[in-house]
Amino acid sequence: MPAPDYSARRSVFRKLHESGCFVIPNPWDTGSARYLRYLGFQALATTSAGYAFSRGLPDAGVSRDSMLGNIREIVAAVELPVNADFEGGYAHEPEGVAANVRLCVETGVAGLSIEDSTGDPQKPLYELPLAVERIQATRAAIDASGTGVLLTARAECYLVGHPHPFPEAVKRLEAFAAAGADVLYAPGVVEREQIKALVAAVHPKPVNVLMSRNTGLTVADLAGLGARRISVGSSLSRAAWTAFLHAAELIAKDGSFAGFDGLIPHTEINRFFRDDRRQRSS
Repeated sequence: MPAPDYSARRSVFRKLHESGCFVIPNPWDTGSARYLRYLGFQALATTSAGYAFSRGLPDAGVSRDSMLGNIREIVAAVELPVNADFEGGYAHEPEGVAANVRLCVETGVAGLSIEDSTGDPQKPLYELPLAVERIQATRAAIDASGTGVLLTARAECYLVGHPHPFPEAVKRLEAFAAAGADVLYAPGVVEREQIKALVAAVHPKPVNVLMSRNTGLTVADLAGLGARRISVGSSLSRAAWTAFLHAAELIAKDGSFAGFDGLIPHTEINRFFRDDRRQRSS
């Protein structure tokens, strides 16, 4: 079998960010990745939290090498561009981030994201100058690879409970754009006016919007607000966990199997993966 053409996937991924709006859902393993591909999505993104939960670990509890393994498996599972949720780059100093980014690029990803959160509750965000240096180091590492991997910079202000999350996120994303980020992302921005303002602030760089709950906004709504890319983070993983927890708790607490009502039959899921394997081997 010929080696995957990662350059073609990376070219497709870059093109997707040039106009319009697309959804980039987040599988957490090979099976979920293959079904999302079957549904017709044009690109996928990994989820650090979704993978961590599948390993019995909290978000940010997965080692760098284990995360690289998950990213590599998902890249190999589909013939689509994959964006890696690479958390904070698994290092504090810019040099360490750059070294780890090089390893991530080698998995065949078409893009990757770097966060500005520290993991320290007492000081949850990197000071802006250091956060910018980390993005600059990531940019340099990608450029040196000659791969064209797309860099997404994330401002984690909402997720760490910053007292003024929106203005701080805008300030940080503007700085990250100037530092070389290709895509800007502030998970937690869901208000219409804030989405519009964020898009305008970093224009012409594309903006990723996270939809982790049902806010009433549709893909068409977000496209109209100027979002270029829509991800769902750990939400599909949590949807699976929600069904599992509900069904298991009914058995444990009530002796009831009502949580199995409406399940997709074994034969249907089995048929999908059987046919998928045949198509991949043909």
